[in-house]
Amino acid sequence: MPAALKIRPYAAEDWDAICAVHDAARHDELRHSAGEAAYLPLADTYENEALFAARVDVGVADGEVAGFVAFSPAELTWLYVHPAHYGKGYGRALLRHAIAQAGPVIDTEVLVGNAPALALYLSEGFTVIEHSHGRLAGNEGFTASGLVLRRQRV
Repeated sequence: MPAALKIRPYAAEDWDAICAVHDAARHDELRHSAGEAAYLPLADTYENEALFAARVDVGVADGEVAGFVAFSPAELTWLYVHPAHYGKGYGRALLRHAIAQAGPVIDTEVLVGNAPALALYLSEGFTVIEHSHGRLAGNEGFTASGLVLRRQRV
C-alpha cells in the first residue's frame, strides 16, 4: 500500500525536489503532444511560466516530495507527480486539494495527447470548454495543441 500523501505549502528548500519531479514527468507530458524535443528543465522555464505567481503546494510521501501543484482561485497552472509515484493516487490527491482551495470555478489546460492528465481531470468533474493551438508555454519555439478545461462547484 502506498504511503499517504501529506500536502503542505512549498518551502524554498523544496526547490531541488520540485525540479526533479517536473523534469522527470515533463518528458511523459510532452511525449505524446508537442514532442520531447520541446523539453526544458524547470529551472529554465519557471520564471517565464510564472510558477510562483500562484500558490504552490507539495505532496510529500515517506519524507520525499512526490509531486506538486500550483493554483490560484480561478486556475490550476501546474500539476506534476514524479514517475516513480505514478498510479498511487497522488495526482488525484493534489488535484482535489487544489479544487478544495480554489474558487467555485477553476480552469486548467492539458496538452492534446496527454491522455492520463485528461482522464484525471474529466474524472474529477472538469469539462472541455475550448481547443487551442499555438506556441508552447515556456518553450515558444514549438507549437502545441491544448484543451482548456473548467470545473464548476455544484
